[in-house]
Amino acid sequence: MKKSYAKLIAILLVSAMLFAALAACTPAADNGTADTGTDTGTDAGTDTDTDAGTDAGTDADDTPAPAGDLMDVGVPRNQTLVVDILGGHAADPYMLNPFLPGAISMDAGFHNLMFANLWEINTQTGEQWPALASEMPRAMDDTYTWFHFGVREGLTWSDGVGFSAEDVVFTGQMILDTPEFGWHGFFTSIVEEINLVDRYTVEVRTVNPEPKLSMRLGVTIWGNTFRPMPMHIWENEDPTSFRFSDPVSIGAYTLRDRDSINGAWFLYERRPDWENSVVGQIVGEPGPQYVLFRFFGSEERRVMGMLNNEIDILQDITPESMEILSAQSEYVLAWHAGFPYAQFDDPCARGILFNTGIEPFDNLDVRWALALSLDIELLSLASFGGMLRVNPINTPPTDVLQQIYHFPMEQWLTEFELEDGYRPFDTSFAWNMVQRLQAEGVEGLPTTEEGARDLFGVGWWRNDPEKATELLERHGFTNSGGSWLMPDGSPFVIEIGAPADFEIQSMRLAFAVAEQWRGFGIDASVRQMDGATFWDSEALGHFDAIATWPNCGILPDTSMNMAGWHGRHLVPVGERASGSMARWSNPRADELIDAAMQLQPDDPQVVVYMTEVFQIIASEIPNLSMFGTSKFVPVNTYYWEGFQTADNPFEGPWWWWSQFKYYLPHYSPTGR
Repeated sequence: MKKSYAKLIAILLVSAMLFAALAACTPAADNGTADTGTDTGTDAGTDTDTDAGTDAGTDADDTPAPAGDLMDVGVPRNQTLVVDILGGHAADPYMLNPFLPGAISMDAGFHNLMFANLWEINTQTGEQWPALASEMPRAMDDTYTWFHFGVREGLTWSDGVGFSAEDVVFTGQMILDTPEFGWHGFFTSIVEEINLVDRYTVEVRTVNPEPKLSMRLGVTIWGNTFRPMPMHIWENEDPTSFRFSDPVSIGAYTLRDRDSINGAWFLYERRPDWENSVVGQIVGEPGPQYVLFRFFGSEERRVMGMLNNEIDILQDITPESMEILSAQSEYVLAWHAGFPYAQFDDPCARGILFNTGIEPFDNLDVRWALALSLDIELLSLASFGGMLRVNPINTPPTDVLQQIYHFPMEQWLTEFELEDGYRPFDTSFAWNMVQRLQAEGVEGLPTTEEGARDLFGVGWWRNDPEKATELLERHGFTNSGGSWLMPDGSPFVIEIGAPADFEIQSMRLAFAVAEQWRGFGIDASVRQMDGATFWDSEALGHFDAIATWPNCGILPDTSMNMAGWHGRHLVPVGERASGSMARWSNPRADELIDAAMQLQPDDPQVVVYMTEVFQIIASEIPNLSMFGTSKFVPVNTYYWEGFQTADNPFEGPWWWWSQFKYYLPHYSPTGR
């Protein structure tokens, strides 16, 4: 039986206090980062960009900082913004070539501080804007295969060399000429030629009409692999082996130091010429002198680090941990001050992706049986304490996309029938969730069914084990003593792939789903994987089912986000896929995606086409799209203020995205 919410929090609070007591007795070196206290710029393995304006032991005004203010990485704490690394340790902290396999996770400060893209996105308005580019692409004729665009003048790389269109063209040509790059295939399917018009103007010729070129080569969610590199450095290197270990930056920060042994932290320093950076030119001077991206380890260690004011920005914790932080620290802020605390508008939903390239997941009725054997309300409570918005279609339930797709599709979902006339959709989820949480003493909940739907979503598939049983038995499955057997008499086994030390929501969802499938009689288990193994397994099709991000989107035009579901990306299990990870395709969906991709983003017909795509995917259910992602990404205002929240929503809290660099001018020191 599920414990009451209040009791659960009380238990966790006691656990946290016990952990605090243990932490107080633990040597500082044993903090999950290992040997980070001595590598402060003199080690042979440290970065060479150390002349960024101020000495490690001085304040911004050149007044010496008290020795007690120095962190173990050699810089003053009150001048340093400390950010939790989402992706964990870097296996090779010197492999910084972003185009080669084995490069470190870009969210450790590289794409979100040093590199930049041609076009960025405002997640509050859903609009793109020029970043390294100075304008949106200009179609030079009505074929949409010939474009010009300008790049910003007055920018310099951190080594003082000017940025120009030559860097953009050089990078594009390098990708075209280097099949060893993982992104080569995708890029060559878009770009036929990239040419220099003049020092600040680029020409692009495309393979096919590309009315959404800025979406293809710019940021629409997390980032974009087309990151212009400095020609004056790369032109002298072999791109298939160049590690770019000492990178120069077009952002406002340079890499000052790193954990050369364990890849657990990366320290950045504000450039003395920050005004020549893309951030300085667009937004202004960043507040922090230093930014430290650091992996702190387990969630318990991360929570304690924030309670001890060792972390300013946390990445993706559980709602229970958020309750602990709110109760024990006056300085910690969530997106909302009260329930539901989290930001519900993360652009990537969570769910279970089936491998339809293998038996029995290639059987539509089996996939429907697996869906109908689940209780979505209990999954919500088990995964994130009910603080989730349900997601029945293949685009995330952000506020914007709910209005454009979810709410208009509610009638279709309600009337949708399986081949035998059975209607699987249930609209009661939102109001049931309100009543469940009210019974547990949660305050601040909606008081109307319409308000409940706005917060918790339009509904999901029914929990109907009897119908699930009927569907399995229709195809020769048998139940022996409460355990399901395949048509050949072998046990029905499902292994769910899941993240290990990252993306806690997907990990918890995997365990919750496995538990319910076991309760239905299926031999279900969870295999946790580190980041590299997880992504390889998904791309190669080495999974039965996988807890992943089956759909993403911010813009009303979702065709770019759905392009990966096109049948052109379909490859056999064992071959690396660039899309269609479910090994599923549908000819009509392909036609609709192609048609939508040829339209301008603001053409209303795009929504018509994509709505039909979502209907096709909902009916064929190659994945169980379950929840929009609720992001519990708290900030600590002890040292820094100006963070975005629901009360100050100048942007979303996407610290691990490429746009993080543009947040920093909003942050200022508190003086503590």
